[in-house]
Amino acid sequence: MMLLDGSRRRLDRKALWGWLLVGFALAGFFDGIVLHQILQWHHLLSAFSPGSGLRAQIMADGLFHLAMYLLLVLATILLVAARATNSRIATTSEILRLSLVGFGLWHVVDAAVFHWLLGLHQIKMNSDAPLAWDIGWLVVFGLGPLLLAWAFPSRSGVASGSASAALMSVAMLSGLMAGLGPSFTRNSEAIVVFKEGMSPASMMQMVLAAGTSLKWTNSDGSVWVVGPLSWGGLFKLHANGAIVVSTSPLVGGCLAWSRFNA
Repeated sequence: MMLLDGSRRRLDRKALWGWLLVGFALAGFFDGIVLHQILQWHHLLSAFSPGSGLRAQIMADGLFHLAMYLLLVLATILLVAARATNSRIATTSEILRLSLVGFGLWHVVDAAVFHWLLGLHQIKMNSDAPLAWDIGWLVVFGLGPLLLAWAFPSRSGVASGSASAALMSVAMLSGLMAGLGPSFTRNSEAIVVFKEGMSPASMMQMVLAAGTSLKWTNSDGSVWVVGPLSWGGLFKLHANGAIVVSTSPLVGGCLAWSRFNA
């Protein structure tokens, strides 16, 4: 048990690890959404398997986000377990401090393990100075939150629930934003990744049934760009066997990458 707050009891270990994991997982979602999908600077395995196709890169990114999602589930379980034992409720400052530590630690682990030890990717793959981008990102989003957590003022008040609700809302909004449909975007194109073994005729039949049209396809015909796509068309594509249907800027970040590498 750690984090003494004056004369108050120590914070339960389950609550401590729970809030650390919330910050850690949110940092993973932040990197994945911003770097993989919005800025399109790299994929999880950009350096490890540069010759692999879009399907493999999307799958790796999806597994990474699944891992972050499972960490958030584990964090929720720990926080609920801590509350069930009638342990001391974390203060607002403790929640923010632990979450900032978790957020910073993710970027330290990401840089040290994924960038430099395993060499899976770097922050900006096509930069003339990729190490500079790695160090800069680490300083801003890794060391920065850790310093903020260290300097954060200690307060004695028990959290009213607003801080925890805000953090969990960010987690849920990250997932919701990644699944936004065409009704909430101005993007007229969508990536469709079909399951293996489908014939071009059956794929075209799916596209026509979805009420859209083909705009581009990669060399092996497994990835198509279609548009415009309605909500009904999106559901029809999924129902008929499409693996990925990207309709929002957050999920559709690979569009420019796929065209460049076609």
